[in-house]
This record gives sequence, structure tokens and C-alpha cells, in this order.
Amino acid sequence: MRETPRAEPPQPRPYRAFAHASGASRSGTPHRSDGRPPHTPRGARQPDPLGRPGTTPPVPGRPALFSALVALAVVTWQVLVHGPLARLDERVSRAVVDSVPRRLTELASDLGNMTVALPVLACAMAYAVWRGRRTAALHAGLAMAAVPLLVVPLKEWTARPGPLEPWAQGYFPSGHTATAAVAYFGAAFLVSNRLVPVAALLTAVTGTGLVLRGFHWPLDVFASLCLSLLVLGVSSSRTRRSYG
Repeated sequence: MRETPRAEPPQPRPYRAFAHASGASRSGTPHRSDGRPPHTPRGARQPDPLGRPGTTPPVPGRPALFSALVALAVVTWQVLVHGPLARLDERVSRAVVDSVPRRLTELASDLGNMTVALPVLACAMAYAVWRGRRTAALHAGLAMAAVPLLVVPLKEWTARPGPLEPWAQGYFPSGHTATAAVAYFGAAFLVSNRLVPVAALLTAVTGTGLVLRGFHWPLDVFASLCLSLLVLGVSSSRTRRSYG
């Protein structure tokens, strides 16, 4: 009886080392033979005017935006009805106000001033225009313009008094926090996504300074962060669509 011939061991495929090389067309390559780019965002990304790969700002996912919207609605409701969350907020604020020297907290709060934050964004917008990203610069400017259009009506509607000025109204949400968040994150998106941690730090310092100095309740700052996330999410989404 004849023996069944033994199967030959698999032979190494020629040019295997070049399987992932750009533009490879030999056996085993995963690249398309018709020259079209692979189905990845990097493959479809267009270079910027200087020849370097273009970048687009990160877009918060729908769950994050929905969570921010729900959180903003809940906090606003608690402030309007002076619910348990608002009362807890006031107790926390009274415990931490002036726990840090006022000189430091005032400097931190000033990061949210328009005279500080807007020039930073303006410089980033000018840089983006110089790089040929006029649409991104326009969306960043519109995002900043949307801040007072959203914050001022909420202030008038809620009419919340301040921690150190109970006779005054219009503290919810914090305009300084929203200004800082939209300006610094917008500037980071326009210049380099590597600056996003710096933008987060500046925004956090601003909000912390406002609370410790007694300029705002903690929920004022939290609501502004939620509102800023929504504004930045819409702006980033429109920018990505423009460059998609």
C-alpha cells in the first residue's frame, strides 16, 4: 500500500517583510491595487499647506455630550428650586471660601477674564488662518461668541445670588469659567492637540480660583463646564465635517 505523500511545510511568502510598506503591490500586501487610500482616518487625511498631515480637533462622543446636557439640566433645576443639591453646594462653598490666600485665588480667577482669555484665542485663530485653516478659526470664534448668548439668559432666568453678595443676582452659570474653557480649549484645537492638557489645567485653575475666592458657587462652575463641553462639541463636529 502506498504511503500518503507528506505535506510540504509552509514556505515563507516572498516579500513578506514588505507587506505593510506604503504602496506595496507584491504578494501578501494589504494595500489596495487601485491606488485608493486605505479605510483609515490617517490614510484619508489631507495634508496642510505646509505639507504636514492635517489635524482636526477631537470631537466628544454623543454619550459625553448627552451626559453634559443631562447634568446641566439637573443642576439648573436644583438651583431653581433650591433643592438638596443646591443646599449642599452652598455648605461646601462656605467651608472652602478664603481657605487659600485671596491674592492667589484672584490671580487664578483672572484667567477667565476676557482681557486674558480672548487674546489667547485670537492669537490661535490668527495662526490657524496663516496655516490655511480659516474654517476652523471661524468655528472657534463662533463658539466664543455663543458663550454670552447662552450664559446671560441662564443668569437672568436662575437669578442666583452670590456666595459673598447675597443681595446680587446672576451668578449661575459662571461666565468666567465658560470663557476660559472655550478660549483655551479652542486655542489648543487650533494650534496642537498636545496643548489640550494645558487648556484643561488653565480651565481647572480658573474654576477653582472662582470657588475659593467666593466669586461663584461650585455648581456655577460645574454648570459652565457642562455648557462649554456642549459648545466645544458642536464647534469641533462642524470643523471635522468641514475638513472631512
